[in-house]
Amino acid sequence: MSLSNMKQAMELKSKLDKAQKELSNTVVEASAGKGAVRVAMDGQQKVKSVQISPEVIDPGKPELLEELVAKAVNEALAKSQKAAAKQLRELTGGLKIPGLF
Repeated sequence: MSLSNMKQAMELKSKLDKAQKELSNTVVEASAGKGAVRVAMDGQQKVKSVQISPEVIDPGKPELLEELVAKAVNEALAKSQKAAAKQLRELTGGLKIPGLF
């Protein structure tokens, strides 16, 4: 690897580290059941919070709550992945790098 390539690789690593930090500070939110279940997730796909309205907690129908939680988590995950992909596209200028979104 030439000195020029090493410098480019180090610059890219620095930019990736910065992007990862920014993604950890990016928070997306999603909800299900008209807001009865809310999920907040960061840009690194870590769930930050889950809020559940008491009116959807029915011990006789746990599958309804399970469905709402799964729907909200999946929506938050999709939003988080979209935010991460956008950030990395901007960083790499659209260049596809294996192992990155």
